Amino acid sequence: MANKMRQKMADSIRFLAADMVQAANSGHPGAPMGLADIAVVLSEHLNHNPKNPSWLNRDRLVFSGGHGTGLIYSLYYLWGYGLELEDLKNFRQLDSKTPGHPEFGHTAGVEITTGPLGQGIANAVGFSMASKFMAAQVNSDTADLIDHNVYCLCGDGDLEEGISYEACSLAGHNKLDNLVLIYDSNRITIEGSTQLSISEDIRKRFESQNWDVLECDGHNFDAIDAALTQAKANTKPTIIIANTIIAKGAGKLEGSHHAHGAPLGEEVIAQAKKDAGFDPEKKFFVPEDVMVRFRCAIEEGDLLEREWIHRQKTLPLMEQNEVLNALENPDFSRIEYPTFEKADATRNTNGKILNAIAKAVPSFLGGSADLSPSNKTFLNDMGVYPKGRNIYFGIREHAMASIANAMALYGPLKPFTSTFFVFSDYLKPAARIAALTGIQQFFVWTHDSIGVGEDGPTHQPIEHLSQFRALPNFYVWRPADGAENVEAWKTALVMRKSPSAFVCSRQGLPLLPEAVYGEASRGGYLLAQDEQATMTLMASGSEVALALEVKEKLNSLGLFANVVSVPCFDLLVEQDSEYIQRIIKPETKKVAIEAARGLEWYRFADEVIGMESFGASAPAGKLFEKFGFGVDAIVEKLQ
Repeated sequence: MANKMRQKMADSIRFLAADMVQAANSGHPGAPMGLADIAVVLSEHLNHNPKNPSWLNRDRLVFSGGHGTGLIYSLYYLWGYGLELEDLKNFRQLDSKTPGHPEFGHTAGVEITTGPLGQGIANAVGFSMASKFMAAQVNSDTADLIDHNVYCLCGDGDLEEGISYEACSLAGHNKLDNLVLIYDSNRITIEGSTQLSISEDIRKRFESQNWDVLECDGHNFDAIDAALTQAKANTKPTIIIANTIIAKGAGKLEGSHHAHGAPLGEEVIAQAKKDAGFDPEKKFFVPEDVMVRFRCAIEEGDLLEREWIHRQKTLPLMEQNEVLNALENPDFSRIEYPTFEKADATRNTNGKILNAIAKAVPSFLGGSADLSPSNKTFLNDMGVYPKGRNIYFGIREHAMASIANAMALYGPLKPFTSTFFVFSDYLKPAARIAALTGIQQFFVWTHDSIGVGEDGPTHQPIEHLSQFRALPNFYVWRPADGAENVEAWKTALVMRKSPSAFVCSRQGLPLLPEAVYGEASRGGYLLAQDEQATMTLMASGSEVALALEVKEKLNSLGLFANVVSVPCFDLLVEQDSEYIQRIIKPETKKVAIEAARGLEWYRFADEVIGMESFGASAPAGKLFEKFGFGVDAIVEKLQ
């Protein structure tokens, strides 16, 4: 394409973005204007189908700098993903299709929700890792079903975030050669020049992480094109350091940090349009010849997908197509769940359940942040990524969870991740995105309380149950035995629009008796009942057996109590009042027992017996006694 036409297309993007931010009186014009030239050339390389945004073999495009929505929505409008000019005019307004940061499932074409800087880079790594796993399953020596690329646009802020180091290190280690990171190196952050806070050599950093490094003028169309062409041919992940000017074309604000996160002003925009040969009076204007060229993406993408579908029907790929079908359509009825006949730690029962699922569901894969022997998450006889289903994430919790978010959105895959519960702190931002977006990732968190013991308070989660139970659309399971653990997984597997966490014990837990009323799948159920009960004891995990012991001691003193097991507080909250009152008798004194802060229990409880401090270093049994979780101590409080 002639560069004159490319320039006109880039300027159209610039002015759409500037008009959007100006109309909203809010947003970030600088990055979209600086990236407009790159976006035009990238459009020539990107294989995608606006008619079918979920086509499996499309190239993935991730905007790690999610604040650059002026660029994002301009492109999806121009490419023909269903956005209209009216949607651009309603940028950042209530109930619009164009919110302040891109949201998966809200705006067609958006691959994943981004905005918290750095996570998009890890998401891109996740898409690439997913494609490599899929390719290993379904490609043959003579034909490929999965052969797309993954592109990610990022800025200085993304590369300053620690998650980018984690994710890019893993990408280089796994030689993800279809991953292209386009670094918008405009050397500007909100506070001013990047010289204020960063001086590392980005080239050397990525070379040391086993990446290929290219560099180009981010406003030279031919140089951008050459860099993208080379990146697609490289045998390692590639970063293109694109030297750009923030707010390119914005006159006196060009290159200024003041253009990062504020409207440019009507006068500046009008002058910029005039300088570029556009009518300064026209807002949200796209020349017809520009629109025609961008909208070619519709027919070109549809043709690409139809060729891919035809490819699936060819003889060399018939067997691979059957494998693809099995990945895309898991049959959960084939899972042969284990049964448990003796006391055991729920981390152990969970490990057996994971293996049972993996044997029946070929799309089920995952790994740990270097803790699989402790988390019990290794999938036996399942091999190692990319051909197998055990992923060695290394000690990279934040990147691990963000990578798995993208793997879950890739299409057929059902990923799990794991670490110690206390280290869920490191991945909380990714868990939050999973909940906000409705991503079905499975989090396995073991060593769930002061029961961790000798490792001490640094490794003993106290507030963590409360913080994750407070997270909307996030389901925290803390099973009290293997049977509850099985029910937790059965429920979580069919919750397609929500992440689930399995918080498991290090120490052995006894088997529970049969339920009196209700089901674990409803979050809570009546485990033990006494017609004369004046108290209801509620608990989860290791404290359920403790509650049963407390009930027996109370009985011996002529006091009577019911016991309710609550493996999933979040699900219990969602039940109707009739069910809740059937298991938690309104006329009884309601007491929650949990070796954690437990403040959320006051939704149901009159009293909470929980942790009032951090833990300590000692054997688990001694810690439970020290912090008031012995039978006698609890009974004394209840009398």
